[in-house]
Amino acid sequence: MENRILGIQTDDADADRPVSFGSRISALARAHPQQTAIFFFSPEGAETRIPWVELDKNSNQMARLLALHGVGQGSMVVVGLPNRYEHFLVTIGTWKLGGCVLPLKPVLPARERNQILGTAGAQLVVADWDQVSGEVARPPEVQQFWELPDDALPDRISHPGKAVASGGSTGRPKIIVDPKPWALVPGEIYQKSLGRLVGMRSLQTQLVAGPLYHNAPFCWSHWGLFEDHKLVVMERFDAALAADLLERFRVNFAFFAPTMMLRMIRLPDIKSRDFSAAESFWHSAAPCPIWVKQAWIDLIGPEKLNEAYGATEGVGFASIRGDDWLQHRGSVGLPRDTDVRILDENGEELPTGEVGEIFTRLKSARDTAYSYLGSPPARTTADGFSSVGDMGWVDEQGYLYIADRRVDLIISGGANVYPAEVEAMLVEFPGVLDVAVIGVPDEDWGKRVHAVIQAANPNAPPSVKDLDQFCRQSLASYKVPKSYEFVEALPRDEAGKIRRSTIASERQRSWTENMLAAPRLRKETV
Repeated sequence: MENRILGIQTDDADADRPVSFGSRISALARAHPQQTAIFFFSPEGAETRIPWVELDKNSNQMARLLALHGVGQGSMVVVGLPNRYEHFLVTIGTWKLGGCVLPLKPVLPARERNQILGTAGAQLVVADWDQVSGEVARPPEVQQFWELPDDALPDRISHPGKAVASGGSTGRPKIIVDPKPWALVPGEIYQKSLGRLVGMRSLQTQLVAGPLYHNAPFCWSHWGLFEDHKLVVMERFDAALAADLLERFRVNFAFFAPTMMLRMIRLPDIKSRDFSAAESFWHSAAPCPIWVKQAWIDLIGPEKLNEAYGATEGVGFASIRGDDWLQHRGSVGLPRDTDVRILDENGEELPTGEVGEIFTRLKSARDTAYSYLGSPPARTTADGFSSVGDMGWVDEQGYLYIADRRVDLIISGGANVYPAEVEAMLVEFPGVLDVAVIGVPDEDWGKRVHAVIQAANPNAPPSVKDLDQFCRQSLASYKVPKSYEFVEALPRDEAGKIRRSTIASERQRSWTENMLAAPRLRKETV
């Protein structure tokens, strides 16, 4: 019979049977071999088109290349490549062999990178990195995939198929593994609440604007391929190019971090753009400034803007559509297939409206979605509620609000920065006696990393230039402080712990006032 949604021949007996990602790519290649599966765009706008038949055959060739490095069922493969064709080929090739993919940022300081790799225990690392122990396949070697046979491989299901790296609440690396079989029933992503609530369906055109080492762009782009999406992939985000692509390809579905939304909404011609093909532009990863969200609602309509809240661990999920958000401004939505509790530091449940730690539990036990390598797991109650450290509250109607994304975590431009890691680096610098790192509101980044330093010699503090250069030697660029401040002493409690909340509250007040005033000032000058 023909699947009317997907236009592919299927047998009734197989209609509800999960299929592997590898066999799904092959089926779509047979259905429409010359149709473009992926468009790639360089930062300069250069375009590359990949038809389905080429994606299928090339991923078969890549799988054979990976197999020469020992990759097979259950292997972990680290992919440290930019948003290019090879990233998709290595990922799909790994899945065709039954392996698990761990995407990593292509540019990471060696110390941080090697901590993650030591935790992962990967069979193979595909990246342009030196001084990496174990098997490494660098881009020039990866390009040799085309020399190998391109015929089909035996069908295999990865179990697990995906892992994501995180710095952990103390800055120590951890790897979050999705333990479920990496296989789906065609149409399932939409039929399940997760896809439906963020507006995904089969046969859409999807813009992939974020880096593939982030969980959302990685998952939704590959789920999109599974559902016969046409992908429009940006190698690196640029606001003007993103707007051009949304308009040119009449994009239906796209994920944006709030920082991307802000940069696009500031384009001088954004209001003249034609985004009428949009079905769902959705955002997550960090709190979105209210004025930015309102501007996007005004631009595309409230029913086309969705927000999702959840963690990579998959312990709970909430969502809200723009028209509902207008009635509950600032909320991340209602829990979906999720029970929520707000607990105090003693584990006691707090009443409506009071801020505490957010604990969630999926109502469908079969959807439990994580295990950890490395750092200890999320906090869990005796009856199965888990917390990843986020603080928030619920209103009388059950809508969830986020007070802060983890107690000390700084989310800057959608990327997680853990103060302990940055502090540990700064305190190594000669002339730094003590340091506290906090996040302060910033219109471009959401939060920017700010270092408050007590100098060993107050009369001759280190220079900001030297501190910046020192940090950049060992920290990813988004973790390097964007501002510095020198004080006579830092507050610590009786146990010697830094009073970071005190430091932050004293500084955030003035920044918050300026941030709230900015939209009003901007409106007066436009």
